[in-house]
Amino acid sequence: MRDLIRLAWPVFVAQVAVMANGLIDTLMAGHLSSIDLAAVGIGAAIYASLFISVTGILLALSPTVAHLQGGRRYEEIGEQVRQAAWLAGVLAVLTIALLTFPEPLLAIAQLTPEVASKVQAYLDAMAWGAPAALFFRVFYGFSAGISRPRPVMVLNLLGLGLKLPLNWIFMHGQLGLPPLGAAGCGVASSLIAWLLAILSWIWCYRQEAYRPYGLFSRWSWPEWTRLAALARLGLPIGATFLVDVTAFTFMALFIARFGPVASGAHQIASSLAALVFMLPTAIGHAAAVLAGQALGRSEAGAARLVGLRGLQLGLGCALILATLIAFGNKTIASLYTQDSAVQTLTGQLLLLVALYHLADALQAVAVYLLRSYRKTAIPMLIYALALWGVGLGGGVMLGLGGVLGPARGPSGFWWAAIAGLWLAGFGVGAYWWHIANKATKDSTQ
Repeated sequence: MRDLIRLAWPVFVAQVAVMANGLIDTLMAGHLSSIDLAAVGIGAAIYASLFISVTGILLALSPTVAHLQGGRRYEEIGEQVRQAAWLAGVLAVLTIALLTFPEPLLAIAQLTPEVASKVQAYLDAMAWGAPAALFFRVFYGFSAGISRPRPVMVLNLLGLGLKLPLNWIFMHGQLGLPPLGAAGCGVASSLIAWLLAILSWIWCYRQEAYRPYGLFSRWSWPEWTRLAALARLGLPIGATFLVDVTAFTFMALFIARFGPVASGAHQIASSLAALVFMLPTAIGHAAAVLAGQALGRSEAGAARLVGLRGLQLGLGCALILATLIAFGNKTIASLYTQDSAVQTLTGQLLLLVALYHLADALQAVAVYLLRSYRKTAIPMLIYALALWGVGLGGGVMLGLGGVLGPARGPSGFWWAAIAGLWLAGFGVGAYWWHIANKATKDSTQ
């Protein structure tokens, strides 16, 4: 448990720093206007659905590196990182193209022209920072896989420290610049992404701890065998993220039909859900790295024990956070916005966020553990059924009305999302238990 906590807390701090950037955007946009708040919420949802999906492909690097680290195959790790950098370059081109032409997604939301133009400006600003963010994710996967997450934490905290002043400059037009409103959040994020990407690879080059991997010892052209292996593991991870995030994105787009108040309240609730999700994600990531290193040493029993401890820690922390959200819902809502209508609806949605978070913790730890066993395809199918079928499909029927009765608005979407996520959590949890037991049994024969 000590090794798990030692590895998890820097990952958690790093991820909270990233999520805090989104919270700063939400808070500053909310105090600017309800239109800017809606634009940031919808734009961030679209960006997340695209960026996190392609980033998911790069998450194949972390379990791959962890296995090689467990087997002490250090030079091979350096080669895997170089190949992952090539993969990141290809994904960057795809991401820029998708962010530049988001019209099909904007059409679903049926936005007013004013909100739509602000969303487009936000996405245009985010697009030119996407390559830097992807190259930084390669550094993240490399460092996490070798059990060195602290550099990522330090750099993300640096980025967080710059976020508020840069937002203020670009959103309000300081230092002689024109006021950009919601788009200013995107400009600030892209500038920070490039700074962190450059600093991360300077860190790799200068720090003694990274020398054994020979990352800069030679130039590597793309090796299709290695890239294919990363893609086989990473594409289902990316597809899983696509299912997860697009379910939430379409949820935001459908809720936008109910107007800026509903959209703003949903943005606040979803941003808090994403923030507290960082804790079980960090625990799951740490458990997956330790389990992957154990599997690299051919110690399947130790890997299963790490998984059990990860689930125990993740669910215990989730119960505490869910309780705090449920009892502090009105206070939390008042911290985000001064709009009384948005506050009231946000307080109601936060009660549902508490239930949602418990399921989120279960599925997060379990699915990360499955990646340490290189099992990514079946979880993708479980997520598609649970989150798209039950969560999003049920949300449309409950939220917009139809077969299941009159429209229940944003709360209908959240209730369906809760049901879908619990189904996903039990599904991937049961599958991990089966795989872990089978691997342990096979290792003793």
